[in-house]
Formats: sequence, C-alpha cells, structure tokens
Amino acid sequence: MNWLQTFFQIFKMKDLRNKILFVLAIFAIFRILANIPIPGVNIENLRAFFQQFQMLGILNVFTGGALERFSIVMLGLGPYIISIVILQLLTMIFPQLEELYREGGEEGRAKFEQYGRILAVPLAILQAFGMLTLFSRQGIIGAMSPLTKISAILTITAGSLFLMWLGELISEKGIGNGVSLLIFAGIIADFPRNIGQMIATYEPSMIPSYFGFFGMALIILAGVTLISEARRNIPVSYAKRVRGMRMYGGVSTYLPLNINPAGVMPIIFALSILTFPPMIANFLGASPGFLGKIAHEVSNLFNNHFIYGILYFILVFAFTFFYTMITFEPKSISENLQKMGGFIPGIRPGESTAKFLSYVLNRILPIGALFLGFVALAPSIIQGVTKVATFSFLVGGTALLIIVSVVLETVREIKAQLEMREYETF
Repeated sequence: MNWLQTFFQIFKMKDLRNKILFVLAIFAIFRILANIPIPGVNIENLRAFFQQFQMLGILNVFTGGALERFSIVMLGLGPYIISIVILQLLTMIFPQLEELYREGGEEGRAKFEQYGRILAVPLAILQAFGMLTLFSRQGIIGAMSPLTKISAILTITAGSLFLMWLGELISEKGIGNGVSLLIFAGIIADFPRNIGQMIATYEPSMIPSYFGFFGMALIILAGVTLISEARRNIPVSYAKRVRGMRMYGGVSTYLPLNINPAGVMPIIFALSILTFPPMIANFLGASPGFLGKIAHEVSNLFNNHFIYGILYFILVFAFTFFYTMITFEPKSISENLQKMGGFIPGIRPGESTAKFLSYVLNRILPIGALFLGFVALAPSIIQGVTKVATFSFLVGGTALLIIVSVVLETVREIKAQLEMREYETF
C-alpha cells in the first residue's frame, strides 16, 4: 500500500498539490481547444483520409484527435518539436551552434530553445498552408478565398504557438516537462473513444481475443519500461585535487549509457520517410501515361504489408544509429571528463576514452535498435493476430514509448519533490 500512502502524501502538501492541479487545468484547456473546429470540413472524407495515411493517423494521436477534428490546435506541438530536431541536425554543420548546444551550459540551452521557438513560427505557417492545401485537394474542405485561407493559417499557427506557451507554463509552474506532458495528454485522450468503440463492437466471441490483446499489452509495457530504464554503467573515478585548504575529488561514480539513447525519434523519422512516397503517388495516381503507371506501382508496393513492415524495421534500425551519432558524442564526453579530472579506470584520458565509449556504445546500441524495430511493428502484428483494432497505443509504437518515458519522468520528479520536503522537515 506504499503507493497509496504516497498518493495521499502528495495531496497533503499544498504547493505540490497546487502544481498537480495546475497541470490538470492546462490539460483541460488543451482538450477544450482540441474540440474547437475550423468550419467547412467534410468529416467523413477526413476520417477516410486518416485511415489511408498512417503517419497522419499517428500525428492525430499525438494531438488528441485535434487534427482529425480539424481544430484550431490541429498541428499540436509538431512545429516546435520539428524546429528543435532541425537545430540539433544543424549542430553537425555549424560549429558555433554545436558549441552553444553542448558547451553553453544553462544559458546556452536557453538560447538554443529560444531559437527553436523562433523557427517554430515559419514552420507552423508552412505546415498549416500544406495541410489546408492537402485537405482542399482531397475534397475534405471547400474552396477558400485568399483572405479566408490567410485567416485559417494564422489561426492554426496561433493555436500551435499557444500550446507551446502552455507547455512552458507547465515546465515553469507545474511538474515535469511541459511539452512531453501535453503530448502525453493528447495520446491518452484517445482512451475514452477506444473504450466506446470496444463497447459498440462488442461480441462474446471476441472475449478470448481481448484477453490475449491486453495480456500482450502488459508484457510489451513491461518490456518497454525495462528497456527504457536499462543502463550500461561505466565506472568513472575523479583524481584528488587540493585547492587552498580543501581537498576535492577522490570519489568514484558511474557514467550511464542508455540501451535506447535515441528515444522515439527513429520511429518518427522512419514513418515520415515511409509516408512520403505513397502520398506523392496518391497525388500523381490520376496522371496519364508513364508517370501515372509508376505512381500506381509505388502505391501497390507500399500497400503490401509484408514489404512495408520490412522497410519500416530496417529504417527504424538505421535511424537509431544515425540519431544517436548526432546526439551522443564520445569525444565531447571524454573532453569534459578530462577537464573535471575524471577518468575511466584502466583507460587513458582523451582519445582512448572516446574510443572506449564508442566501443561500448556500438555494443549496446544494436539491442536498443532491435527493440525499437520490434516496438514499431508490434501494433500491426498484435492487432493482426488478435483482430482487436482499438487501443493500438497500448501495444507499441511511438505512443507507448512516449507514455512510458513521460510517466517515469513525472514519477521521478514527484519523488524528488517529496524527498526534498522530507529533508526540509529536519
């Protein structure tokens, strides 16, 4: 009953209780905004379109159905997340940006995030224009006058920036990372609709399938939690240093390397690439001659579930290595350890340490890449076996990884707050 005592302890502390209630109030505002639609949308055509394109369906899950409802926050936090990823990729090209991101400390990170906010504005405008054009060509929305289109673009952009601001408010006054928590809220918002769909399609013959589905979901959830928390601890010692009358260092600690350092980004990259060819083929499918024939063949190729699954797995595996190479630099870590007087026992500081870190990382990374590939394919496999089409976010994919990581991070934050208050009582 320890968890129950912790729950009551949380709500006994006024400041911690207020933080949690503040986060829940922001969630309520988010859900209200997600249900305010932009007028002039054919709902049936919109639903059919989302069933056809998997990537847009995943984006719809992240926005809590806001994209499917064509609401004023239909883009969610997508523009801001993409802007941060673009800036991370640009650190490979621009040394000054890399220095700001990796060595600038708190001030440098704050400036880097500010650049991300600025870049999110044009990205939101471009995405809003692209979505409106795409939906217009598919007959989902009617023809818009230039003034109406500009108004819709500005409304959608403002909605995305408002969500970004809400996320920062949560980070500043609430518990945990605001952006992650809003994405989490968007994912779990689909839960009631899935329950309603399960009740509406209930048949007694499906009971064994539901038991099998939720049993597999529990196993996968446990596996995702285990891999997300898995670390390869590398021992690090610090040399003793004397400054004035005090002695520093002489302690031993660990440098943790995650089994899955890339998080959910490889799955998102892979889905983006796999969605692009069939979408282009869909636009060109009605073209006459050779171009239309190629578009038709490409569409058939990606409609083959076996080929699609193989390509999906290969891309997730490859992007795990690619994204880790961008975000994790053994040379930089080695230099920072050397500056602080730290070293790995038995390994020379400097280049030898960087090579050792690369060696260890290349040994554990295939485990994380295989795990991500399996998690990416798990919803299709399990739903194909059990024939249960609801609750896809419980059996794998990007949504489950985000749910697990956000819950673990938030639980750690709450425990840290409780422990801090216990120390203050002494």
